Amino acid sequence: MNPVLRAPAIAGNEVEGRIYQSVFEAVMNQRLAPGTKLPEAQLCELFSVSRSLVRKVLQRLAHDQILELRPNKGAVVASPTPAQTRQIFEARRALEAAIIRIAVGHATVTDLADLRQRMQHEHAAMHRFDQPAWARLASSFHLRLAELAGNEMLQRYLTELVSRCSLIVALYEPPGNACCEHEEHVALVDCIARRDADAAVRLMEEHLLVLERNLRLQPPGAARSLASMLSLA
Repeated sequence: MNPVLRAPAIAGNEVEGRIYQSVFEAVMNQRLAPGTKLPEAQLCELFSVSRSLVRKVLQRLAHDQILELRPNKGAVVASPTPAQTRQIFEARRALEAAIIRIAVGHATVTDLADLRQRMQHEHAAMHRFDQPAWARLASSFHLRLAELAGNEMLQRYLTELVSRCSLIVALYEPPGNACCEHEEHVALVDCIARRDADAAVRLMEEHLLVLERNLRLQPPGAARSLASMLSLA
């Protein structure tokens, strides 16, 4: 299994999936800033669909916490508060500390070879300045550790937290910053190879703290058209 963070699949109409994917990727690639309004009428016009279909997609995006549905204001891109951000990262640090401790005891020689290969892919993406690929690989690394732990409940919880953290990072991290530091991932793999669970837990804690400290919660910049932000212009 090769877990990668991506927009969740939407069953049913292909157009629904296209609208969902367009909004999801626009948020993750920082084209849609926090607080940006997504007027139903504009989405209907841009995608040539009915208002009922647009509302269905917006409700799914709100369920996945990509958008917020506000009374009398409609749909806007989610804007996690500093307090919510702290709580999300606090929960993730606690969860990943437990996960990597278990993973250290479970990882096989084959698993370690897979992790080393992932480090090569990360390095290549980083040096070709492919930020979307690097972000996907970084998230995939953390989900792979949860898989190695062999606990489906921990893996499920981490998948949700990684998705929420990826949204926060996509919205608030200054351009040019890495969502995770490659060297820190390499050091974590080295700890697993040495079976040093205590060191792995300490490194994971600091790794996630650095990620949180790199965030810059601030208002969005200059306004752009919805079509351009969804790459439809």
